[in-house]
Parts: sequence; C-alpha cells; structure tokens
Amino acid sequence: MNKNWKTFLLSQQAAVNDEANIAFADATNSGVKSIYPLTHLAILSVTGKDAAKLLQGQITCNVNDVNEEKSSLAAMCNPKGRVIATFLLVKSADTFLLILPLELLETVKKRLQMYVLRSDVKITDVSDELCLLGISDPEKPDHAFLTEIQKDMISVNFPGSTRRKLLIAKYDNAMHFWPEQVDSQGFRVGSSDGWSYLDIVSGIPWVTKATSEEFIPQMLNLDKLGGISFNKGCYTGQEIVARTHYLGKSKREMFLAECQTSALPEPNSSIVNRGNEEQEVAGKVLLAQLDQQGCKMLVILQIAEPVYDNLGLQDDTYAQLKLLPFNT
Repeated sequence: MNKNWKTFLLSQQAAVNDEANIAFADATNSGVKSIYPLTHLAILSVTGKDAAKLLQGQITCNVNDVNEEKSSLAAMCNPKGRVIATFLLVKSADTFLLILPLELLETVKKRLQMYVLRSDVKITDVSDELCLLGISDPEKPDHAFLTEIQKDMISVNFPGSTRRKLLIAKYDNAMHFWPEQVDSQGFRVGSSDGWSYLDIVSGIPWVTKATSEEFIPQMLNLDKLGGISFNKGCYTGQEIVARTHYLGKSKREMFLAECQTSALPEPNSSIVNRGNEEQEVAGKVLLAQLDQQGCKMLVILQIAEPVYDNLGLQDDTYAQLKLLPFNT
C-alpha cells in the first residue's frame, strides 16, 4: 500500500488490519451513500505497441472491444481452461489496466511476462502510483462497465441493484476526492470488506489463491457477465472454454447463497447436499463475507441436481444454505 495513502486513511480513523483490509468503525455494507478504500485490489499496467496483441492471446474477453468508454471483466486461464485469475480490464489512451486481487498480482504478472518474448510490451505493478476507490449510493444503477475518463480520475460502473462505481486515481487526487465526498456530499466511509460484500451480492467472481485454477470461466458466470468472447480467436485455454460453450456441457454454475454462521467460510471449502444419505460434496465456496444477517457467499454448484433444498457447509454442521437471486 502507498505509504501516503495509508497515513491518510489512518488520519480518517481507519483501522489497518492488514495491507488488504481497511476497516472503519460503524461502517455498513449498503443502503447509504458510501465511499470505500479498495486496498484488497491491485493494478497491473500493460503498455507498448504489442500490448493489445499480447492480452488478446491470453485472456477471455475481446480486447479490441475494450475502449475508454467500455471496460470488461475477463479471466486468464491455464492450458486446461481453468481460471488462474479474474480481473477488470480498463483502457486509458494506449495503456491497459488490469484490476485484480492483490494476492494474485505477482502470479498474473509473471504469467504475462512469460509470453512477452521480443514483443514491445511492458508490464508494471502500478499499485503504488494509482489508487482504487469505490463509491455506492441508493440511486438507480447505470449500465455495467460503462467507463468515463475524467481529468484526474477513471470511473467504471459496477453491477448492482444500486449505483456503484470503481474509481482509479493518483493518490494525491484520491486524498482530495475522499474528504470532498465525506464532508460535502454526505458519503459515509465504508470498509474494504463492505465493497467485497457488494461484489458478492452482485455476482462479481473474484478468484483468490485458494480457488485459482479450480474452475473454468463459465462456472464463474463470466459468460453471463460479458467476460468471454467466443469469436475472438485463440487464447490460452480457449479450446476447453469454447468446447464447453458450444456443447453446453458446463456442469457447474455460480450462485449467491446465505447462511447463519459466525465463522467465515474459507474460499474453496466444501458444500454438501444433506438431502441425500451420502451427503456428497455438491460444490465449493468461491468467496464469503459476513453481514448483519449472517453470511453471504458465492458458491459454485453442480447443476445436475433438480433441487437443492438442504445444502450445508461441510465444516459447519449447523449452517444451512439458502440460494438467493443476485442483486442486479
């Protein structure tokens, strides 16, 4: 984390639990105008005349469709079509920015670097130069991933039942923007976990180290979120992803679920179907976050079952899952 940004957040009464988790007392997950420090996410910059070509051969979305007015979710896969990482792809002038979980930044950077060879491409961690913020308010949402390049900030609309924007700015600009929103515009401060909660209920499938290379993109609903192009040509893992699409053979899908538990389920922990005697594993937890009502989580479930009316966490005998619609 940028030292000046950390000092600023501490001056705003933030508690820094770790470099990726900034908390504020009395922060809420939703329902009011809020501003969030997105310190759990990082930024990779990909520049050079061959940047688009490199990315086109390695990620699931069509890079040529991304411009200064439209961003896209995407994934990087291994040769078996398993997702190494998911990210938001943003373009500003001739620079591509990959917004992704901090814990996978080095993994993705090294993976992309493998394919640079003699290409004119430079891959840089710019997380210490650019700041990520989130804002939300109860107003009607705008079109998802619509992007606006402003003088001192990039704004990307995020899915949700209310208006959400991810903002990219230099740290000096962010430190001016924050108090303007809090002191003049009536925004409440929110914790990093609060934004993660909103991502979960909106169905944003962030992959972590624990779930990296576990799922193909369709299992994460990336096709429904516009994060996969099926006519862009070859990229690493494309054969498996395309075959699954055209044969309609994805056996798992992502759902939103809630349960009553005081212990946050870990990513990749097992979900069992208690509706049969064997209590077989029916799926996995992708992400989870506690809220005032219990726990919301994104889960990857087998879709062959006609009814899931008695799902539970394998590691919590008393936790029963209820499937919910996404907040979009």
